[in-house]
Amino acid sequence: MNIFNHNYKKYDLWYERNKFAYLSELEAVKKVLPKRGEGLEIGVGTGRFAAPLGITAGVDPSKNMIKIAKKRGIDVRLGYGERLPFKNNTFDYITIIITICFVKDPRKVLEEARRVLKKNGKIIVGIIDKDGFLGKFYQKKKSIFYKKAIFFNIREITDLLKGMSFSNFSYYQTLYKFPAEIKSVQKPRKGFGQGGFVVISGEKK
Repeated sequence: MNIFNHNYKKYDLWYERNKFAYLSELEAVKKVLPKRGEGLEIGVGTGRFAAPLGITAGVDPSKNMIKIAKKRGIDVRLGYGERLPFKNNTFDYITIIITICFVKDPRKVLEEARRVLKKNGKIIVGIIDKDGFLGKFYQKKKSIFYKKAIFFNIREITDLLKGMSFSNFSYYQTLYKFPAEIKSVQKPRKGFGQGGFVVISGEKK
């Protein structure tokens, strides 16, 4: 997490430089985002997703990122996804966007997400698909942020969630080109296998 804390300005600037890729990702998340209820983003970062999506609560281990997220109107707590500072059955939905590939214990993070979700609450996980063109590129490129990432494919995340009694899954994909090549907002499509960024959603039984 020191990578993000030390390079928080560079991280936040990526969304400016790759504006249409960022906006495309937002559109994919919106496809499964509940229109009502209280939401939490695990790994909220600088609030780039939470703020425009109307998610008011967040948790992140980076002090520098939290400062920016708070300026964007997010109620952020310093902490880790493996030990969420919230009571059981608190939130109607939870988003984990890109974050899952950077945490120490992905299973524990998902278990904690389930704990603080209300019954029938929704979990939304956004990933760079390990098996897609973009995932393969990032694994080879070893950028400052992705060099220590552990990438997942869709089946791996779905199987983890199924093992925790999540169900009613849906999938949306976007980013059909490299982020720097995208010059307009790309409409999300159902399913996966073509887009580099995939949103997986499921419900807590």
